Amino acid sequence: MTVKMENVSCIQDNRYLLRNINWQVRPGEHWAIIGLNGSGKTFLLRMINGYVFPSSGEMTVLGKSFGEFDWRELRKRIGFISSFLQYKLYPEETAVEIVLSGVSASIGLYERPKKKNIDKAMALLQDLECESIARQSYISLSQGEKQKVLIARALIHNPQLLIMDEPCAGLDIFSREKMLSAIEKISSKKRSPVILYVSHHIEEILPVFTHTLLLRRGEVHSAGETKRVLAKDNLISFFETDLEVSWRKKRPFIKI
Repeated sequence: MTVKMENVSCIQDNRYLLRNINWQVRPGEHWAIIGLNGSGKTFLLRMINGYVFPSSGEMTVLGKSFGEFDWRELRKRIGFISSFLQYKLYPEETAVEIVLSGVSASIGLYERPKKKNIDKAMALLQDLECESIARQSYISLSQGEKQKVLIARALIHNPQLLIMDEPCAGLDIFSREKMLSAIEKISSKKRSPVILYVSHHIEEILPVFTHTLLLRRGEVHSAGETKRVLAKDNLISFFETDLEVSWRKKRPFIKI
C-alpha cells in the first residue's frame, strides 16, 4: 500500500484540522485531491511527508508506520512539489543546480555534483522542455518554469510517490495547460511514481487521475474512482450548491 490511513485525526489548538480520515492509495493509482480553502489539503500532504504527526489513528506511507521509521529517510523516496519550497531555495542558483539539490534533498549544493547526476538533471529539464533555461538563475524564471524545475528536482531521485500541491497556482491558462501536459507525460511513463495532485479546480483533473478524493472541512466527503466521485449529485453535495458537470476530452468542468 502506498498510503494507508485508518481513523486518522489531527488536532491543533483544540481544533480538528483533520478528522477520522480513512483513505487508501494503492500502487499504480494516481489521485486528485480536491477541496476548498481550509479543507485540510495541504495539511494532509504535510502529514504524509512526516512534517506533522497524527493525534490519533494509524498511518503508513510506502509501507512504513509513523514512530517506527526515520521519516527523513522516507522523504528520499517521496517527491514533494509545493509553493512554500520556492521561498526556501537559493534564488541565485541556476535551474540545473536547483534540480541537482534534489539528489540529497537539500537546500543548496554542498558538494561537487557527479557527472551522471548532471546528465540526469539535464535530461529531466529537456523532458520538461526546459533545457534552454538550465543555466539561468532561478529567480529570473517565470512561475511556470519554476514549477517545472521543482518537478525535475522531485524526480531526480526516482521517487515512488510524487506529491504536487497546487502546481498550477498562479499560472495563466496557457501555462497551466503546458503544466498539465507535462504532468500527463510523467504519469504515462512505464515507471511513473504514484501521483497525488492537489487543487481547488475540478477542471485540472486529467484522465490519468484514476481516483479522486474530495476533502471538506477536514473530513473525507467521498473518495474512489474519478467518474463516480465527480458525478453531478455527489458534487452538488460536496460544494453544497447547484451546478452542472460536463466532460470535454475526458476532463470534467463545472458550471455554477
